[in-house]
Amino acid sequence: MGVIGRPHGVRGLVHVTSYAEDLTAYGTLTDPKGRQFVLRWRGEAVAEVAELVEGAEVKVKDRTAAERLTNTRLYVERARLPEPEPDEFYLADLIGLAAVDVQGTPLGSVVAVHDYGAGASIEIAREGAPALLMPFTHACVPEVDVAAGRLVVEPPGEIDVAPDNQVMATLDPAIPADGGLRPDHDENRP
Repeated sequence: MGVIGRPHGVRGLVHVTSYAEDLTAYGTLTDPKGRQFVLRWRGEAVAEVAELVEGAEVKVKDRTAAERLTNTRLYVERARLPEPEPDEFYLADLIGLAAVDVQGTPLGSVVAVHDYGAGASIEIAREGAPALLMPFTHACVPEVDVAAGRLVVEPPGEIDVAPDNQVMATLDPAIPADGGLRPDHDENRP
Protein backbone atom coordinates (compact mmCIF):
# COMPACT_ATOMS: atom_id res chain seq x y z
CA MET A 1 0.00 0.00 0.00
CA GLY A 2 2.98 2.28 0.55
CA VAL A 3 6.67 2.67 1.25
CA ILE A 4 8.41 4.70 3.93
CA GLY A 5 11.09 6.79 2.29
CA ARG A 6 13.87 9.03 3.52
CA PRO A 7 13.61 11.07 6.73
CA HIS A 8 12.15 14.58 6.66
CA GLY A 9 13.93 16.83 9.10
CA VAL A 10 15.31 15.83 12.50
CA ARG A 11 12.14 15.06 14.50
CA GLY A 12 11.34 11.60 13.13
CA LEU A 13 9.09 12.55 10.23
CA VAL A 14 9.42 10.52 7.02
CA HIS A 15 8.51 10.83 3.36
CA VAL A 16 5.91 8.22 2.39
CA THR A 17 4.98 6.97 -1.06
CA SER A 18 1.32 5.95 -0.93
CA TYR A 19 -0.36 3.72 -3.51
CA ALA A 20 -3.77 4.45 -2.02
CA GLU A 21 -5.85 7.60 -2.08
CA ASP A 22 -5.46 7.94 1.70
CA LEU A 23 -3.10 5.43 3.28
CA THR A 24 -4.05 6.53 6.79
CA ALA A 25 -7.69 5.49 6.16
CA TYR A 26 -6.69 1.84 6.57
CA GLY A 27 -5.55 2.26 10.18
CA THR A 28 -2.78 -0.06 11.28
CA LEU A 29 -0.31 -1.06 8.56
CA THR A 30 2.19 -3.91 8.68
CA ASP A 31 5.62 -4.51 7.20
CA PRO A 32 7.13 -7.79 5.92
CA LYS A 33 8.57 -8.51 9.38
CA GLY A 34 5.11 -8.31 10.99
CA ARG A 35 5.71 -4.99 12.74
CA GLN A 36 2.68 -2.71 12.95
CA PHE A 37 2.67 1.02 12.22
CA VAL A 38 0.29 3.96 12.40
CA LEU A 39 0.81 6.98 10.13
CA ARG A 40 -0.41 10.55 10.57
CA TRP A 41 0.04 12.99 7.71
CA ARG A 42 2.00 16.13 8.63
CA GLY A 43 2.41 17.55 5.13
CA GLU A 44 2.33 16.58 1.47
CA ALA A 45 3.64 12.97 1.46
CA VAL A 46 5.26 13.57 4.88
CA ALA A 47 4.10 11.56 7.88
CA GLU A 48 4.66 10.97 11.56
CA VAL A 49 5.19 7.26 12.23
CA ALA A 50 4.44 5.29 15.37
CA GLU A 51 5.17 1.60 15.80
CA LEU A 52 2.69 -0.46 17.81
CA VAL A 53 4.56 -2.31 20.54
CA GLU A 54 2.40 -4.46 22.85
CA GLY A 55 -0.62 -2.39 21.81
CA ALA A 56 0.97 0.99 22.61
CA GLU A 57 2.12 3.53 20.03
CA VAL A 58 5.85 4.25 20.16
CA LYS A 59 6.48 7.37 18.09
CA VAL A 60 9.58 7.63 15.90
CA LYS A 61 11.21 10.67 17.53
CA ASP A 62 14.44 11.40 15.69
CA ARG A 63 16.15 11.26 12.33
CA THR A 64 18.26 8.21 13.21
CA ALA A 65 15.18 6.12 14.03
CA ALA A 66 13.47 7.42 10.87
CA GLU A 67 16.50 6.44 8.76
CA ARG A 68 16.17 2.83 9.95
CA LEU A 69 12.67 2.71 8.41
CA THR A 70 13.77 3.87 4.94
CA ASN A 71 12.39 1.54 2.23
CA THR A 72 10.00 -0.22 4.63
CA ARG A 73 7.06 -1.52 2.63
CA LEU A 74 3.64 -1.09 4.23
CA TYR A 75 0.77 -3.54 3.79
CA VAL A 76 -2.87 -3.95 4.76
CA GLU A 77 -4.87 -7.18 4.95
CA ARG A 78 -6.67 -7.96 1.67
CA ALA A 79 -10.03 -8.26 3.48
CA ARG A 80 -9.84 -4.56 4.48
CA LEU A 81 -9.65 -3.38 0.87
CA PRO A 82 -12.78 -2.39 -1.04
CA GLU A 83 -13.98 -4.61 -3.87
CA PRO A 84 -12.59 -3.38 -7.21
CA GLU A 85 -14.93 -1.90 -9.79
CA PRO A 86 -15.79 -3.97 -12.88
CA ASP A 87 -12.78 -4.10 -15.22
CA GLU A 88 -10.46 -3.09 -12.34
CA PHE A 89 -8.17 -5.54 -10.56
CA TYR A 90 -5.83 -5.68 -7.64
CA LEU A 91 -2.53 -6.65 -9.25
CA ALA A 92 -1.88 -9.24 -6.54
CA ASP A 93 -5.07 -11.04 -7.62
CA LEU A 94 -3.59 -11.62 -11.09
CA ILE A 95 -0.69 -13.73 -9.79
CA GLY A 96 -1.43 -17.42 -10.22
CA LEU A 97 -4.05 -16.99 -12.96
CA ALA A 98 -3.80 -19.37 -15.90
CA ALA A 99 -2.96 -17.59 -19.16
CA VAL A 100 -4.52 -18.80 -22.41
CA ASP A 101 -4.41 -17.36 -25.92
CA VAL A 102 -7.56 -16.20 -27.75
CA GLN A 103 -8.10 -19.74 -29.10
CA GLY A 104 -8.00 -21.13 -25.54
CA THR A 105 -4.55 -22.74 -25.86
CA PRO A 106 -2.77 -22.75 -22.48
CA LEU A 107 0.32 -20.52 -22.38
CA GLY A 108 1.32 -20.76 -18.71
CA SER A 109 0.50 -18.89 -15.53
CA VAL A 110 1.02 -15.36 -14.28
CA VAL A 111 3.94 -15.32 -11.84
CA ALA A 112 4.51 -11.57 -11.45
CA VAL A 113 3.10 -8.16 -12.24
CA HIS A 114 5.66 -5.45 -12.94
CA ASP A 115 5.07 -1.70 -12.97
CA TYR A 116 8.04 0.56 -13.55
CA GLY A 117 5.98 3.68 -14.14
CA ALA A 118 4.99 3.31 -17.80
CA GLY A 119 2.17 0.87 -17.11
CA ALA A 120 1.81 -2.61 -15.71
CA SER A 121 3.01 -5.76 -17.45
CA ILE A 122 2.41 -9.39 -16.58
CA GLU A 123 5.03 -12.12 -16.56
CA ILE A 124 3.79 -15.51 -17.69
CA ALA A 125 5.87 -18.56 -16.75
CA ARG A 126 5.81 -21.26 -19.41
CA GLU A 127 6.87 -24.87 -19.16
CA GLY A 128 10.05 -25.54 -21.13
CA ALA A 129 10.23 -22.03 -22.56
CA PRO A 130 11.33 -18.55 -21.51
CA ALA A 131 8.87 -16.41 -19.60
CA LEU A 132 6.56 -14.21 -21.64
CA LEU A 133 6.29 -10.53 -20.66
CA MET A 134 3.07 -8.86 -21.84
CA PRO A 135 1.75 -5.32 -21.39
CA PHE A 136 -1.29 -5.40 -19.10
CA THR A 137 -3.55 -3.49 -21.46
CA HIS A 138 -7.03 -4.28 -22.72
CA ALA A 139 -5.57 -4.89 -26.21
CA CYS A 140 -3.08 -7.52 -24.97
CA VAL A 141 -5.20 -8.94 -22.14
CA PRO A 142 -8.79 -8.62 -23.40
CA GLU A 143 -10.34 -10.84 -20.73
CA VAL A 144 -9.61 -11.33 -17.03
CA ASP A 145 -11.74 -13.67 -14.94
CA VAL A 146 -10.30 -13.76 -11.42
CA ALA A 147 -13.13 -15.98 -10.14
CA ALA A 148 -12.44 -18.58 -12.86
CA GLY A 149 -8.68 -18.27 -12.34
CA ARG A 150 -7.72 -17.34 -15.90
CA LEU A 151 -6.98 -14.54 -18.31
CA VAL A 152 -6.90 -14.37 -22.10
CA VAL A 153 -3.75 -13.04 -23.75
CA GLU A 154 -3.47 -11.65 -27.26
CA PRO A 155 0.21 -10.89 -27.93
CA PRO A 156 0.93 -7.72 -29.91
CA GLY A 157 2.19 -8.15 -33.49
CA GLU A 158 5.81 -7.76 -32.39
CA ILE A 159 5.61 -10.93 -30.27
CA ASP A 160 5.10 -14.28 -31.95
CA VAL A 161 4.56 -17.25 -29.68
CA ALA A 162 5.94 -19.88 -32.03
CA PRO A 163 4.49 -23.42 -32.07
CA ASP A 164 7.65 -24.75 -30.42
CA ASN A 165 6.79 -22.47 -27.47
CA GLN A 166 9.73 -20.16 -28.11
CA VAL A 167 9.19 -16.41 -28.22
CA MET A 168 10.41 -14.60 -31.30
CA ALA A 169 10.35 -10.80 -31.29
CA THR A 170 11.34 -8.36 -34.00
CA LEU A 171 10.18 -4.83 -34.65
CA ASP A 172 10.00 -5.32 -38.43
CA PRO A 173 9.23 -8.82 -39.75
CA ALA A 174 11.22 -8.05 -42.92
CA ILE A 175 14.42 -7.73 -40.88
CA PRO A 176 15.94 -10.96 -39.53
CA ALA A 177 16.36 -11.08 -35.75
CA ASP A 178 20.17 -10.89 -36.14
CA GLY A 179 19.87 -7.78 -38.33
CA GLY A 180 20.92 -9.73 -41.44
CA LEU A 181 24.64 -9.39 -40.68
CA ARG A 182 27.12 -12.20 -40.41
CA PRO A 183 29.07 -12.15 -37.12
CA ASP A 184 32.31 -11.51 -39.04
CA HIS A 185 30.86 -8.64 -41.08
CA ASP A 186 30.23 -5.06 -40.01
CA GLU A 187 29.12 -2.76 -42.79
CA ASN A 188 30.43 0.27 -40.89
CA ARG A 189 34.00 -0.99 -40.91
CA PRO A 190 36.31 -1.15 -43.95
